Amino acid sequence: MSVSSISRHGGQILVDQLTIQGCKRVFLVPGESYLPVLDGLHDSDNIEVVVCRQEGGAAIMAEAHGKLTNQTGVCMVTRGPGATNASCGVHIAHQDSTPMILFVGQVDRNSIDREGFQEVDYRQMFAPLAKWVAEINDIERIPEYISRAYHVANSGRPGPVVLALPENVLFARADVADAKPAVNVEAKATIQDVESMLQSLYLAERPLVIVGGGGWTAQATIDLATFAEKTGLPVATSLRCQDYLNNADSHYVGDVGIGINPSLAESIKTADLIILIGCRMGEMTSSGYTLLEVPNPKQKLIHVFSASEELGSVYRPDIAINASQKSLLSQLSDMPLKLTDRWSQWTTALRLNYLQYCKPVSMPGDANFSKIVSDLSNYLPSNSIITNGAGNYCAFVHRFYSFKDYSTQLAPTSGSMGYGVPAAIAAKLERPDVPVVCFAGDGCFLMHGQELATAAQYNVAIIVVVVNNGMYGTIRMHQERTYPERVVGTDLQNPDFAALARAYGGYAEIIDKTEDFEGAFNRARNQNCFSLIELKVDPEALTANASLSKIIESSIKKLSVIADS
Repeated sequence: MSVSSISRHGGQILVDQLTIQGCKRVFLVPGESYLPVLDGLHDSDNIEVVVCRQEGGAAIMAEAHGKLTNQTGVCMVTRGPGATNASCGVHIAHQDSTPMILFVGQVDRNSIDREGFQEVDYRQMFAPLAKWVAEINDIERIPEYISRAYHVANSGRPGPVVLALPENVLFARADVADAKPAVNVEAKATIQDVESMLQSLYLAERPLVIVGGGGWTAQATIDLATFAEKTGLPVATSLRCQDYLNNADSHYVGDVGIGINPSLAESIKTADLIILIGCRMGEMTSSGYTLLEVPNPKQKLIHVFSASEELGSVYRPDIAINASQKSLLSQLSDMPLKLTDRWSQWTTALRLNYLQYCKPVSMPGDANFSKIVSDLSNYLPSNSIITNGAGNYCAFVHRFYSFKDYSTQLAPTSGSMGYGVPAAIAAKLERPDVPVVCFAGDGCFLMHGQELATAAQYNVAIIVVVVNNGMYGTIRMHQERTYPERVVGTDLQNPDFAALARAYGGYAEIIDKTEDFEGAFNRARNQNCFSLIELKVDPEALTANASLSKIIESSIKKLSVIADS
């Protein structure tokens, strides 16, 4: 531990701690409430400052950075409105199990509890959204709090931490000792855990592995592939974790999430053993808690999770293993496991169903989004990063794009709209030589489309594909299913997205035919700035399974039957 030989203001002490903890980049919107921190960043040779246009975008970039790198993302915002805007990124980090720290400026301690200008009690505000929320009220404890924040964000189930910074603490000066770098605390599987799991596995006739959650590493995904190869097991991934196993691997059988392959859903229900590794099996992954019965699944359940409080919280596992996926899979990959031939037919059938489900489908209109995504998957390099937010368009990306490499999918399991553009910027800053493509619906894009100004400022050459159908598609789908032909609040009047992108300083095209997409995309790839392709799709092409008219027709018939009964 180093000891400062000179007095430093609180902002400088904080920046010095971030450097010690290995922080390389912070995403922020500046504010007068944390001016000393900005001053400390001025002289930092180790930390890159990325100035964003809205605190929500900054927080999403920090979360995406954490998800992509498996390192703690750092965001800084001002008090009051800055914090409330940034809360969406904290919520994403919480539900997606991403290590992240949000620093929020706070009023002077002398003004606290007087409802000072932009004062908020952040402990109450962020309590349901973060692993830990605290306020640093003593300058000499800044190193302690920063070190603890890094420990908490990365231990057990990773997640966000929020630290409030009173102005007078940041402006004060002190000679304080720096803290040591945080040490990652990892729950590790015992040999008894592994043996219990394998005993149950070898007794199963129809086992299925489902992997997901936060805290994965490249080595863990390699060990997963080795484990699947040695045993012949089928492996599925939870919502928006499709890059944990090469989708071309013969053991990969699809994603368990929104728009799940009905055949895969049925196979989960009829499996006699489910092995959950790293994932919570939350509402979206469990299809509204219907794939496994709550609290006692019909299938034998083995649940492997890094935080003990999750085990048994919804589902009662037959075997609960409090361990990180890294620890468990490392041991399994090194063991001389036996290949069980009786699973080969089961795995092959699941794999064939997946391959059939991923084939492009016919769709209304001249622009077939399923074919466009499938073609893009075939000609993009395997290390390309794909980002998206939330909306019906996402189901096309998840279904028809094949993820090959680890850490190439950035999408919010929390279902947060507007995620794609900020996430793509964070990804391109981290991996400038890798293609980064953002898919966004017309409603989704405008949630954080202003961050294209950030892309222009830092010359980040991402490619944004805006899928424009003139509506909030997901809500319209649910609306028509529940209250057919009673449309309220889902129609959109959109700007000229291409003109908007050009105004920000980017390259843009508008296309409305399938055959025009590849040429437009290749032209976008050759630009030295960000690019936007506005893809106009037929509103009828609402889902890959049913057109808008078919959804309305089916709903009317259903309501008619109910009325007659």
